[in-house]
Amino acid sequence: MAEEPPTKRKCLGADCENDAGTLQCPKCLSLGVKDSFFCSQDCFKKNWNTHKLMHKQENSILNRLFPPKAVSKPDPETGFFDPFPTFSYTGSLRPVYPLSPKREVPKSIPPPDYAKDGIPKTGRSMTRANKIEQLDAKAQEGMRKVCRLAREVLDIAAAAVRPGITTDEIDKIVHEACIARNSYPSPLNYNHFPKSVCTSVNEVICHGIPDNRVLLDGDIVNLDVTLYHEGYHGDLNETYYVGDKARQDADTVRVTETARECLAEAIKLVKPGTLFREFGNVIEKHAKARGCSVIRTYVGHGINSVFHCPPNIPHYAKNKAVGECKPGMTFTIEPMIALGKYRDVTWPDNWTSTTIDGKKTAQFEHTLLVTETGVEILTARTADSPGGPIPMPTTAGA
Repeated sequence: MAEEPPTKRKCLGADCENDAGTLQCPKCLSLGVKDSFFCSQDCFKKNWNTHKLMHKQENSILNRLFPPKAVSKPDPETGFFDPFPTFSYTGSLRPVYPLSPKREVPKSIPPPDYAKDGIPKTGRSMTRANKIEQLDAKAQEGMRKVCRLAREVLDIAAAAVRPGITTDEIDKIVHEACIARNSYPSPLNYNHFPKSVCTSVNEVICHGIPDNRVLLDGDIVNLDVTLYHEGYHGDLNETYYVGDKARQDADTVRVTETARECLAEAIKLVKPGTLFREFGNVIEKHAKARGCSVIRTYVGHGINSVFHCPPNIPHYAKNKAVGECKPGMTFTIEPMIALGKYRDVTWPDNWTSTTIDGKKTAQFEHTLLVTETGVEILTARTADSPGGPIPMPTTAGA
């Protein structure tokens, strides 16, 4: 599950690598959007035709905080409905409500600190804002165990992916598999997230909420699984093809396999002394070589007894991440790769993040342990893991 990025502002100009200045779009200000900064007047004018599309997305801070007042009526036959009928979706995907009731976790399973009220108590305090923990041997074994269990749960869920299944059914599978392993599903009630797994379909970058939409032949779906077991979190995700149409579509394969390869290329760099900012350079270079872009809004993160903690791991080039790899550190790398633009739009549910142009996006994630000589992939695939790479198409559309 992706962490939020550092607070350093970047210019909103397309492909502009500069830090933002004090210039802000006046139209965004009138809409209540307070973070649309540009590096210069020239950059703002150059990007106006693209930037003004954001105004039509109704993507203001107020829309992020409060869902639209209008709610479509349930279909008389199915009872399903779109809870945000006035929202300007960027692609063809729509939420299918109502959501199923919150799934219960037995009291015998030790929960994380946010399980009751949804508010994480550790990992964000000013006193440890830059503290990157180096785990001792006992803690490393705890991480190995939970990550092994997380891999088992993801593989069980992935085996169920097929045309016709709903993402809510996948959520039930994940939830029950966690319980069977005496583990708490970490996403459940984390900052009030309502489900036990994130299911991100097609143009959804991350944090998709499982609902009653069925997966269709031709879709891709990312399953982001995290477990909390005996005091530690294990986090991983993969993107899966739904049906033969997805495997036969050149662009779908290109974005999915590029994301898979970007993670693999970044992991090759993990060893003591590697700067955290270096991962983004190799990821973006590889993505661009495949004609894809790198989502910038979400980053990899430290993980141990805390779900999200330092360090932040940006996936784009020329980032300003601070710090270097040291033995005993555990963190995720989880590049999100898009066919089109890297900008994102969040649905009024305050979680579902989609590409601004509605084009497909894919993501892969591992939890990693820095060793004395290199890296241990704690969430590594097994010989029996569903999914896996398929041949990259020789040609594909832009």
